[in-house]
This record gives sequence, C-alpha cells and structure tokens, in this order.
Amino acid sequence: MQILLVEDDQKLSRLLARRLSAEGHGAATAATGPEGLELAGSGRFDLAIVDVMLPVMDGRELTRILREKGSRMPVLMLTARDAVGDRVAGLRSGADDYLVKPFAFDELLARIEALGRRAGRSGRLSAGGVELDPA
Repeated sequence: MQILLVEDDQKLSRLLARRLSAEGHGAATAATGPEGLELAGSGRFDLAIVDVMLPVMDGRELTRILREKGSRMPVLMLTARDAVGDRVAGLRSGADDYLVKPFAFDELLARIEALGRRAGRSGRLSAGGVELDPA
C-alpha cells in the first residue's frame, strides 16, 4: 500500500517511513496539516496516518476537510492524545481508526492491514491467474 504519514516529529516520521518500507509499503511524509492535505488530495495514497497535533492545521481539521471533499481514503490517527474525548473527536472528524502513542509497531501494521481490507486493498498484486504478495 502507498501510505501518507502526516507527522511533525521528523525523527518519528523517518523511522515509520523506513519501517513501513521494510514491510513492503510505500511511504511519503508531510510535516504540516496543509502539506498533508495537498498530498492526500493527489490520489496517490491508499491510506493516511495522521498526527492530531500538527502545525498550522491539526489532524482532525485535515481529516474533516478530506471527508468534505469526498475522500474515502482510510485515515488512522496516531497521536499522544489519549483521553476518551480526544479519541471520540478524532473518529467523529472522519478518522477510521485511532492509535495512541507510544504504540507497538506490530499493532500499527495490523491496523493498516485491517483498514486496507475494509478499503478493498489487500496489498497483493494480481494479473491473470498470477498473484504476488510483496511482503
């Protein structure tokens, strides 16, 4: 899957992009809400992982705008905000899932796989009678 990471912590963003690439996913990064919104609107991505606390435009606003524009791309919010009210606000803004930092990378991968299944993207490539699992 092609994954967009919208995260202002550059160290975490680089680490996640590297780990996701090692798992067979493509990963691009954005550090601000507007940059993430622009990339998300490009149609190049199967899924977005969005931090809530972003400069200029927070992740909830970014997600709300995506949904208003008709985007059905799955959005997973990845944030340190762990209060029930924060999780509810994130999901109500249009996020499909919400994961609190710190997190286990295996759980993030499992959530990405689940969102991909719901969106009809298995990560497998097929042509004719041949199927390839990049992982």
